[in-house]
Amino acid sequence: MSREDPDVIDSVEKAFRLLQAFSADRPAMTVSEAAAATGFTRATARRILLTLERLGFAEVDDRRFRLTAGVLRLGYGYLAALPFWEHAQPHMRELADELRESCSMATLDGPEIVYVVRVPASRSMTITLNVGSRLPAYPTSMGRVLLAALPEHVLRSYLDGVELRRLTPNTITDPGELRAELRRVAERGFAVVDGEREEGIRSAAAPVHGAGGRTLAALNVSVNAARVSLTELRERFVPRLLETAEAISQDIQGLH
Repeated sequence: MSREDPDVIDSVEKAFRLLQAFSADRPAMTVSEAAAATGFTRATARRILLTLERLGFAEVDDRRFRLTAGVLRLGYGYLAALPFWEHAQPHMRELADELRESCSMATLDGPEIVYVVRVPASRSMTITLNVGSRLPAYPTSMGRVLLAALPEHVLRSYLDGVELRRLTPNTITDPGELRAELRRVAERGFAVVDGEREEGIRSAAAPVHGAGGRTLAALNVSVNAARVSLTELRERFVPRLLETAEAISQDIQGLH
């Protein structure tokens, strides 16, 4: 058990930390590379990797370990348990078809948003995102909707710890300015972001509410700035986005 918390099992914590060390930049690792990436000893990294292989979550080829599709069972368990996963997709598909733009839904995980439903546009975009993709919350419309719904003490902790990096010339990097923008998002019930995470991409997002009005997720529409003006995004897209978010919310609340 953990020396810091007797209710935490060290070996389980370490296994998940090693799982998270795999990424697009590190799709495969030797035992030594896994140890270096996690700070574990080679012996600990080796035992965890071999356990993951035995369970079908990893495979080894020429001493390099990589994850298998088996790890998707963990993520699917989360998605299947979400109350909005199946109910949101028909509404999102209708909105994406009508606007001919991509429509996504995300939840908050620490300082990041995680895509849980994605309906791509029929035309190509400059970014490729899928279910499971992660983005920093502060420069994204969905992130701002979710941050704006946090209790004050949780938001304060987030702002105290987050690094507000300037991703584009438009990115808000001042904590006070971000807090003011989050207040505006909470007041008007939606967020609009213009090229703050990636230049040339605009997006709008609205909250999806569960029982008691609690914000469960955020719904957004992303557009190419060369094709959709900020005025059109606000005046034509946002009303339909709000209607769709409300329809999904009603479906979710009807489950209880």
